[in-house]
Amino acid sequence: MARTQRSIGLLALYPHLTDRDLTLLRLLYDHQVLTTDQITRLLFGNERTCQVRLNQLQRLGLLTHFRFHRTGGGSYRYRWLLDHDGQRFATASRGETEPTAKASAARIHNLSASPRLNHQLAVNEFFVRLAEHARRHRHASLDRWWSEKFTTGQFHKILLQPDGHGLWTEAGHTVGLWLEADTGSEPLTRVISKLDTYRKVAASGGPRYPVLFWLPSPAREEHLHRLLRQHSGVVTATATHDRHPAEAVWLPADSHERVHLDGLPSSHGIDNGDNPNFRDGVLDLGPPGPDRT
Repeated sequence: MARTQRSIGLLALYPHLTDRDLTLLRLLYDHQVLTTDQITRLLFGNERTCQVRLNQLQRLGLLTHFRFHRTGGGSYRYRWLLDHDGQRFATASRGETEPTAKASAARIHNLSASPRLNHQLAVNEFFVRLAEHARRHRHASLDRWWSEKFTTGQFHKILLQPDGHGLWTEAGHTVGLWLEADTGSEPLTRVISKLDTYRKVAASGGPRYPVLFWLPSPAREEHLHRLLRQHSGVVTATATHDRHPAEAVWLPADSHERVHLDGLPSSHGIDNGDNPNFRDGVLDLGPPGPDRT
C-alpha cells in the first residue's frame, strides 16, 4: 500500500516523542484542555522546563494554545489543546477514525470558545491536584481519571453524566468518586436533581461511590449542604475550590466533621453485566480507563 505524504509526516514525528509526551497527548485528548501550570504539576519538575517542551511540541504541530487578556491588564495562563497532528495521533492510538484538518480546526475553535471552558478547567484542576499529590506521596495514587464522556459511555444503559470519575488509593485503601464541579452558574435545586441518576446506578447494582460537590465558595457550600441533608440514598460530601481534595476537607451530608476521601463509604458494586468494574465476572479496577484494552 502506498503511503501518503501526511502519514509519512506523522511517522516522522515519532523519534522526537518521549513517553511523557505520549502521556500528555492522551491526557489532552481525554480531557480537552490544560493550562501550563496544570501540565507542569502533572508531568514536569518545573514550569520553565515544561514551557520549553510545550513550545517544541507546538512547533511539531502536535499542540496549540491560546489565552485571554484579564480585565484591567495582564493575561491568563496559556490553555493547551491538541493541534491537528496531535489529534491524528491520539485517534490512531485508540483505533478511531482520523479527523480531517477541518474537523480538527472545528474542535479547537469549539473548545477555545466554549462557555463551559472554565468549568472544564475546574474539573481538570480537581484531578490534577490529586495526581500531583500522588506524585509526591508514595502511599497515594490516582488509579482512574475518567472524563464525563468516557464515563457516560461505560454506563450507557443509564444516562450517568458526572463531571468526572476517579479511583483514589491511599494507604492501601481504594475508594471511587463521582465529581460534580460547581462554578455557581446553576440553581442549587438543579444541582441537587443530579442525585436521582446516582440513585439509579446504585439501585441497579452499580458502584455506590460518594458524589463529591466541589464548590466555589463557603456560602454556596453551606446552602447546598443544608439541602443535601434532606436527601438520602446517595453518599454525598462537599468541599470548596480553595481546599485540596486529597486532604481532610470533605464534609459528608450527615456529619459536621470533615474527612479524607478514604473516610467516605465506597462500594464497587456487583457483577450485573453493566458494571465496568467487572471483567469476565472478576472485579478488575485495571488500567485508567480509555487506555485499557
